[in-house]
Amino acid sequence: MPTGFDSGDTSFVLISAALVMLMTPGLAFFYGGMVRVKSVLNMLLMSFISLGVVSVLWVAYGYSLTFGDDTGAGLVGDLGLAGMNGISGESLTGTIPVFAFAVFQLMFAVITPALISGAIADRAKFGAWMLFIALWVSLVYFPVAHWVWQSDGWIYKLGVKDFAGGTAVHINAGMAALGALLVLGKRVGFKKEPMRPHSLPLVMLGSGLLWFGWFGFNAGSALAANGTASIALLNTQVATGAAMLGWLAWERLRQGSFTSLGAACGAVAGLVAITPACAAVGIWGAIAIGAIAGVVCAWAVSLKDRLGYDDSLDVVGVHAVGGIVGTLLIGLFDTADGLIAGAGPAQLGRQAVGALAVAAYSLAASWLLAKVIDLTVGFRVPRHHEVAGIDLFLHAENAYELTTVKEIQHSPAPGTSY
Repeated sequence: MPTGFDSGDTSFVLISAALVMLMTPGLAFFYGGMVRVKSVLNMLLMSFISLGVVSVLWVAYGYSLTFGDDTGAGLVGDLGLAGMNGISGESLTGTIPVFAFAVFQLMFAVITPALISGAIADRAKFGAWMLFIALWVSLVYFPVAHWVWQSDGWIYKLGVKDFAGGTAVHINAGMAALGALLVLGKRVGFKKEPMRPHSLPLVMLGSGLLWFGWFGFNAGSALAANGTASIALLNTQVATGAAMLGWLAWERLRQGSFTSLGAACGAVAGLVAITPACAAVGIWGAIAIGAIAGVVCAWAVSLKDRLGYDDSLDVVGVHAVGGIVGTLLIGLFDTADGLIAGAGPAQLGRQAVGALAVAAYSLAASWLLAKVIDLTVGFRVPRHHEVAGIDLFLHAENAYELTTVKEIQHSPAPGTSY
């Protein structure tokens, strides 16, 4: 092996990549449980299909656009690494093979567009959604990830801190969700009929898988089995717990009850908020970030009824708002450059610029992409498909085949053939 290779670091990153991959099926369960039974398969597939579309595009040109040499102004990489050109098993990033780094970052690219899908649940054409994923990662995610994580990206050079994706993943996906839902419009029956989750156990399972996989997401971003990964993992755990408690406290005060849906959503809000900050803050800073995010995201979710936009599964309130909270609070709680550490407001200002830039670009570009798709191939299913259930019309399947009592009474005895 080449000089500098570390088998322990490589094993750690490969395992972390597998954990992050598990987050996409976990997200599918989380979202799938929150929709009505007539569209649960579609919701699962909208996450799952990202594993196919993005994986192919990543090795074709996505890795190169994200981590290739900058083409100028810190905006996007060139195509010198397209098709993983010039990379071999001997090539290293730090102490790990480039291929290990590439597959780890691929899993980030996979889950980011999948996050968007929850905002447009129940009403998007599946083919149009696949096209949106392909265009969005190419024109939005790959460039933004270059800004944030590549050493010559303009946000990176500005000094914005984002350890694992508060801007590139969560603000990016949350604002893209807002752009897409504004184009698709409200669901049929929005505010007029109940649209309750069909399976809260599925929601809890999904949130648990997300929480588990998020250890790879955050700790794995250290790219080494070291102290940074350890503090990132611990901060992820305590922030998530604090956010769940914060969301439930808000729920109890506002509605008089503690709900399983609130616990699951609060945990995800905490995971989102600590993502950019997990290696920059101390333990008590992580707890504070989580608690603040739990309350703020719960409040933000309640705004959609007053503002009148139909974010089906609260992607904007959890991911955009949670990402902004975590990104900005680095400026307060950062152990080296935060206000509490006595470093002044400079880091807070840099964090605000990074968050605002990603939010504005993602919102505008995503709205435009969704609009072009809607005007060309059509983005929304026909009204009667939506009302009857898009699982049957788009996928020719039902999530649950429930046998009625009448069918049982008329079923053949064991061993009988007709």
